[in-house]
Amino acid sequence: MKKGFVFIIIAMFLFAGAGMAGAAEKAPQKVVALASGALTKLSTDPVIVKAVREENARGKTLAQIREKDKEWMKTPGIDGYMKALMESDCGKHLRSIQQSAPYYAEIFVMDNQGANVAMTDKTSDYWQGDEDKFKESYKGGAGAVHISDVAFDDSTQAYLVQVSVPVRDGDKVIGVITIGIDVDKVE
Repeated sequence: MKKGFVFIIIAMFLFAGAGMAGAAEKAPQKVVALASGALTKLSTDPVIVKAVREENARGKTLAQIREKDKEWMKTPGIDGYMKALMESDCGKHLRSIQQSAPYYAEIFVMDNQGANVAMTDKTSDYWQGDEDKFKESYKGGAGAVHISDVAFDDSTQAYLVQVSVPVRDGDKVIGVITIGIDVDKVE
């Protein structure tokens, strides 16, 4: 009888935990409105498009990107390569966009495989290609806006919604830009 009771208690905790895991907080409507307006306009920003086009032309393999990703995640602080992504023309441009509104917590741009091209702040990893922010926005080249649920972001130490929009070179989707929106600062 005791084993059956323990089993029931464990099952209840597992079931309750699974229900809580699916109860993520959706992005507030003010972030959704921002995504469909100002943030979508960034998809054709000439500085961003140029940087992504140039990075795609380098022809990196996925194996090279994954190797860089391993190095990135093992590197404490910011190394020269990371700093170069922040201080490139596109990185500086992203910083000016970030400084234009208090709710822009972070901004980073990815190429057509999900590798970082430019960023305002160090991301937790170099390759975003296996994450929804890239996969759902790049959509195999079809492009779509992706809005995440609200989540605590370790790198910015704030509750963010990540809005990702495809970077477009004319009619062609060539990469993705992700903007971390601090939900507590959006009016």
